[in-house]
Amino acid sequence: MTNPIDVKLFFNFRSPYCYLASKTLWPIVDEFNTNLIWRPVGSWDLRSSPDRAKNKMPLARQDIARFTKRLGIPLTPPPPTTDPTLAGIGSLLAEEKGLLRPYLIEVMRKEWAEGQDIGDPKVLLTVGELIGLNRDELSAALDSTTYAVQLERNAEEAATLGVIGVPTFVIGEQIFWGQDRNDFVLDELRELRASRC
Repeated sequence: MTNPIDVKLFFNFRSPYCYLASKTLWPIVDEFNTNLIWRPVGSWDLRSSPDRAKNKMPLARQDIARFTKRLGIPLTPPPPTTDPTLAGIGSLLAEEKGLLRPYLIEVMRKEWAEGQDIGDPKVLLTVGELIGLNRDELSAALDSTTYAVQLERNAEEAATLGVIGVPTFVIGEQIFWGQDRNDFVLDELRELRASRC
């Protein structure tokens, strides 16, 4: 078998398009010999500015509603003031513990299916308990400046690569922006002959 293909994923938990991607990205890791390089960001990084987001919200909500209906998944948007930074921090610990996938799925479910505020540490601690992440370790991670700095580094790396939004997948020099680009990511992996079969 050839070496795994690195697939960087830039992700902001506040993005509804990342919610959609959290439901559809898994063939990239399940069906192909890939190494998912997790690059979460926090705050407003890789998202529209607050003023632009406010103006875009009605249209974005309509758009997301169409996609969630097509995918057959629930949609209950979170409070507009939700800050995704702590969720991004928690994801770094989850990745270290081999629990990134269930963490990502469950956090996005709490936020976008149940409408909960994932900026609330209690919500994230509940997620941690549901997926088997040690509560004390997660609580300490949420207060960690090391993880917060990593989110900032990820945003800087995104800027260096030319990434302008989330979700974005990067394979070599190819940048795939948007949850609706997953098919192109899969095509790229096929061209690279990265299929597991």
